Amino acid sequence: MAVKEAESGTDSKPLAPGDERVRKVSTLNRLLSRPELGSVSGAILVFAFFALVAWDSGMFNADGIVNWTVVSAQLGIIAVGACLLMIAGEFDLSIGSMIGFAGMMIAIPAVYWGWPVWAAIIFAFVGAMAVGFLNGYIVVRTGLPSFIVSLAFLFILRGLTIALSIALTNKTIISGVGNIAEGDWLAAMFGGQIGTGFFTWLGNMGWIETYSDGTPVVTGLPMVVVWWFLLTAVCSFVLLRTRFGNWIFASGGDANAAKNVGVPTDRVKIMLFMFTAFCATVFAACQVLEFGSAAADRGLLKEFEAIIAAVIGGALLTGGYGSVIGAFFGALIFGVVQMGIFFTGVDSDWFRVFLGVMLLIAVLFNNFIRKKVTSAR
Repeated sequence: MAVKEAESGTDSKPLAPGDERVRKVSTLNRLLSRPELGSVSGAILVFAFFALVAWDSGMFNADGIVNWTVVSAQLGIIAVGACLLMIAGEFDLSIGSMIGFAGMMIAIPAVYWGWPVWAAIIFAFVGAMAVGFLNGYIVVRTGLPSFIVSLAFLFILRGLTIALSIALTNKTIISGVGNIAEGDWLAAMFGGQIGTGFFTWLGNMGWIETYSDGTPVVTGLPMVVVWWFLLTAVCSFVLLRTRFGNWIFASGGDANAAKNVGVPTDRVKIMLFMFTAFCATVFAACQVLEFGSAAADRGLLKEFEAIIAAVIGGALLTGGYGSVIGAFFGALIFGVVQMGIFFTGVDSDWFRVFLGVMLLIAVLFNNFIRKKVTSAR
């Protein structure tokens, strides 16, 4: 009987409390191991600071809250894609150029070719994700650093956007999309609002400000915010609760070891490059349908802001570690600070200084936490 138990590898005796195989992890170390710790702490500090210095400026009124939430959502959408790709150990510097490129793929067919807006939006998603596939395919097949490949696509897409828009329309800014999009079923998913009845009720109850005719200053929640929350929730679930999420972590942690145990690392990375293109197109569609126009220079430097938001959220530049929730709060910090600077009347040039300082602090903090957790193990 004892032989059978030894052969089967079973042991009916429970592990003793002092057994050396039992590793105790303190609550503090468990908390420090969370990637989003830095961004959540930073968000609390930022909110506390602006609550003290800008409370009477209107920043925390209904319209002020919507303003910095929209700014956060625009960055947060592309930060989600950038975060997942960074966890997989890769970068996509073409996200910003993809925003302008996708916006033109929506505006030109709709305004100049007579396409329905829904068809133009689908065309933009297909085209952008095809470029994302090409970007990822080159990276995994050639072994070149994704930083270099995506940097090349940054210039290629920006140049194509400007050159093709001038060749096809003799313009770099295409307007008139808003009028064409009225009543379009798919356009409402990117440029509309939800909860209009709820906000009207809030205005009638006196809980948010209203105009003289009783119309609330905030008529609904913009769809860009809905997309932000939706993508964060779905991607966080995929990352933490699915096999594909485990593949993402494995691909960024040690791609060779992951391949040896059967993880399709190449496929994972290509799909994530396509997803960053998808996120950039969501951003572009929301902007085009909100402003009613597209511009070839939209998305300038957004790729770096998305990466910074992901790093603030706990993603390591070396891959294998990060959090979508952390990227969510990283984008929230950006939105609050950018609009907070505006509400307090500080020169907006200081915002770029803030971005650089936050990036440096986040990298130092994440490196410290990584060493702390590693040594605790």
